[in-house]
Amino acid sequence: MKTSTLTAFLLGGLSIVGISSCKKLSPAKQGTQTTVTTINPKTAATVCDYDFNESTLTSTGWTKSFDDEFDSDLSKWYAYTGGVQNELQCFEPANVTIVNGVLQIEAKKETVTGPTTVNSSSNSTFNYTSGSIVSNLAFGPNATTPKIRIVTRMKVASGYGLVSFFDSYGTNWPTNGQINHVQVEGNDVKRYETNYFYGTQSGQNLVNNGILFNPADQDLSSCWHVYVTEWTQNALNFYLDGQLVETKTAGGYVGGMFGKVQNLSLSLLIGGSYYSSFVPANVQTGTMYVDYVKVFTSK
Repeated sequence: MKTSTLTAFLLGGLSIVGISSCKKLSPAKQGTQTTVTTINPKTAATVCDYDFNESTLTSTGWTKSFDDEFDSDLSKWYAYTGGVQNELQCFEPANVTIVNGVLQIEAKKETVTGPTTVNSSSNSTFNYTSGSIVSNLAFGPNATTPKIRIVTRMKVASGYGLVSFFDSYGTNWPTNGQINHVQVEGNDVKRYETNYFYGTQSGQNLVNNGILFNPADQDLSSCWHVYVTEWTQNALNFYLDGQLVETKTAGGYVGGMFGKVQNLSLSLLIGGSYYSSFVPANVQTGTMYVDYVKVFTSK
């Protein structure tokens, strides 16, 4: 068992709230938590090119409240510009594209000058670019619709230094919570992590030991897989290709996020605290692919 410092992101919610200007919403912070590295003892059984049949939910009382098949444009999202502390990339909207109904977020090796951090007034020089988008709507469970399911079908990026992220988070971090639905390091694509953060004061996370490393029986970058998070009042349930992988109640703070809303986010990161003994010279470039993102709510 080793102790490490890690980050998490969350996005989503049952209540749907529009953001007047996504420019005012900064990317989820690299919130830290000291945690024992815990590996799920059960390896998740996956299905290559698995697809999600939404009628399995809608036929049992779930209502679809958000759906983006990436078949037209990115009008449901805002693309960030700028860096993130301790990471190597500058987010560039041009690195986020739709090709034949698939969202592509590409990490490139190129030298650019851009905001030191997103929304920063100072500039820095970066040797890599990548992309990150956040949904214009925020979601979260509440007393009227106490269950929400957040669904994505994706192929993660392979390559040392890359981190494929599907997460959600609220404003005034972490008082509205932050959840990692999918986090995959590109040099270990047969494992994905989940995590969450919550705090009652701005900038102060209370959750420890929230992260779990989930082994999978095949390379998650080689074909399509469907990830589902069910967010309820007292638990976060994570599914991979239709099978329950874990139920998260660690820390006892999931309930604190109930009634709060978060925005969905898709990002491809480079470096940062996701790698121990990180070697920048070994970074590889790559692409993260997303087929769709959907949100369902239920009583």
